[in-house]
Amino acid sequence: MDVVIAGGGIAGLTCGAALADAGLRVALYEANPHCGGRASTFKDATTGDAVDIGPHVVTTEHRNFLSLLSRVGTDGDVLWQPNPLITLLDDRRILRMHALRWPPPLHGLPSLRNALRCVSMADLWSNRRIAWHAARTSDSALMTLDAIDALSYLRQMRVSERFITWFWRSATMALLNVPLAQCSAASLMRVFRLLLGRSRYSFGFPRTGLSDLFVPGCVRAIEKAGGAVHNSERVVRPLLRHGRFAGFQLEHGREVLAQAGVLALTPQALSEMSAPRADAPAWLGRTERDLAKFSPTPYVSTTLWFDTKVTHERFWARVWAEGDLNTDFYDLSNIRANPKSHSTIAANAIHAHSAAAMSDADVVDRTLREIEEFAPDAAHAAVVHARVHRIPMAIPSPEPGTESLRPNVVSALPGLFLAGDWTATGLPCSMESAARSGALAAERAAAASGLTLRLAHPPPDTQAPVAWLRQP
Repeated sequence: MDVVIAGGGIAGLTCGAALADAGLRVALYEANPHCGGRASTFKDATTGDAVDIGPHVVTTEHRNFLSLLSRVGTDGDVLWQPNPLITLLDDRRILRMHALRWPPPLHGLPSLRNALRCVSMADLWSNRRIAWHAARTSDSALMTLDAIDALSYLRQMRVSERFITWFWRSATMALLNVPLAQCSAASLMRVFRLLLGRSRYSFGFPRTGLSDLFVPGCVRAIEKAGGAVHNSERVVRPLLRHGRFAGFQLEHGREVLAQAGVLALTPQALSEMSAPRADAPAWLGRTERDLAKFSPTPYVSTTLWFDTKVTHERFWARVWAEGDLNTDFYDLSNIRANPKSHSTIAANAIHAHSAAAMSDADVVDRTLREIEEFAPDAAHAAVVHARVHRIPMAIPSPEPGTESLRPNVVSALPGLFLAGDWTATGLPCSMESAARSGALAAERAAAASGLTLRLAHPPPDTQAPVAWLRQP
């Protein structure tokens, strides 16, 4: 093989399909019985429905992920929602937040009326310093905030406690999957800068099972070019020959050789991997020492099947409140390609350490109560089936200090490259970050075979007039 890849999630499959399209023979090894990674889909044994490992949204800013879908011919299987941008439930008030195609920051004006139902003008005005700082700060200066937690930084910038509770706690949990006090200020400010300085974005939802969007097409591309995808085969270590990468050793001793290799694995999986040999230098360089600092963000995904339609909404989110379980909700019957006459609602409980002590029945009961607060008809419907799925990691937590530790795709071992949402992509850990890292790794792996590829789309940046404020 020309390239061997460990890991069949979005990063590994993006990399493999891109290399195959360039004419290279790729062997991809996935430890699980199926590809998809943290974006997998499974078939519910009772209903036969396709259920994702937690529902995921796509945005129009997911350039690399959408490029992957276009490459495999499934970009038309995303259902876009231009307006409202998002529907929020705030203390039983339903707020439909709209974003017009006006130049930033004017695109946020349509949401001002709803915001003022919940916070005061003084609360909004308290964000002026942080908004100015976000618009002005250079990328390098932004990284100096990585050592500070986001809550301390907001207080340092004198944002009001009311606005921190109403907006910042919700936004941080929804966008970065971690509580405000445990989030790197650099990670939060990077996202906020885009919210402030970009318009014309909207959310989209897979009309099929999430992994159906990319797994079959990527596998076909790899096989068409003479490669192969092997499920239920774990890579245990890289092989060295003459001080450079030579291949992978698999779990049962078999060796596969190639000119280049890509480790598209989570930090936890990498930390469990054996070094090439006992006397070899650190094959991941500094990254090998830093792996333990990327802690997983667990979550619980709960899906309820009702006997009737309880809402016509596609998705909504709850404004953060103490004691809440779930963050966001999706009625799949209003999203999937074959609509049904009854609601199937999936909910995400993000950073769900507290849910670890809850039984599945308690999780279902809490989820049902929260659905009823938004969709009162759910109180009069019967739940005919429920599924609670506990996922060890949504993303590596963007805790203070971790943004600076995210590694480049080039490892310390010549010929070996890294891919994954947690690498240095210029994006928060996400499906889009995984797709971009896979494209970056493919560019490097192709170069090892003498090919020049230009695949990765740059991260989105602020638009005029906000972009004019950026310091060099």
